[in-house]
Amino acid sequence: MADPHRAGSELRYHPGETNLLLADYVLINKENTADVVGIHEVESNVRQTNPDAEIIHPNSTITADRNAIAGKRVLVVEGGPTLTHGDAPYGAGLIAARKYGAAEIVDPEPAAVGSLQRVFEEYDHLDAVLPAIGYRDAQIRDLEATIRNAAPDVVVSGTPHDLARLIGVDSPIIRVRCELEEKDVTLDTVLDRHAQALSL
Repeated sequence: MADPHRAGSELRYHPGETNLLLADYVLINKENTADVVGIHEVESNVRQTNPDAEIIHPNSTITADRNAIAGKRVLVVEGGPTLTHGDAPYGAGLIAARKYGAAEIVDPEPAAVGSLQRVFEEYDHLDAVLPAIGYRDAQIRDLEATIRNAAPDVVVSGTPHDLARLIGVDSPIIRVRCELEEKDVTLDTVLDRHAQALSL
């Protein structure tokens, strides 16, 4: 699976590049929210690196509670590794906040404490989102303190974890969900075709 929001990352990191070299199929995911230039760059990289791979073009459907977000001051928490080591400026949380009409995206950097202050100093590409960099006790305390300092109406969580079960803050936490949306070909069709080829 390749991410057109981070075009080129499929060649820069391990094990992503190895996975690309070995793949029979490459999914260029999130095409409904990605720039066409990024999609074309990933497609070109796949064709040059692994010309035998079949490219599949799904979307990623992002959903959240519209009524809890619309018109609110929203602080967005995203999955840390995607933003830091993965070079992404934002993730599904920010897309959902904008999609559902947040009145303001709260910049968490001025409110950051401890380890999160250091994250913002090191990773200056972040787009007004707060990375959840880990879930050890000290990291959770820094995350909670930063959110309290920012004092948003709502926290929109684009992390894979259920933040509401991990942290205690006064602001309600709205979870973002992502689902693969197949377009031209279904994964069942691809897997059936692959299974038939292996049995020959």
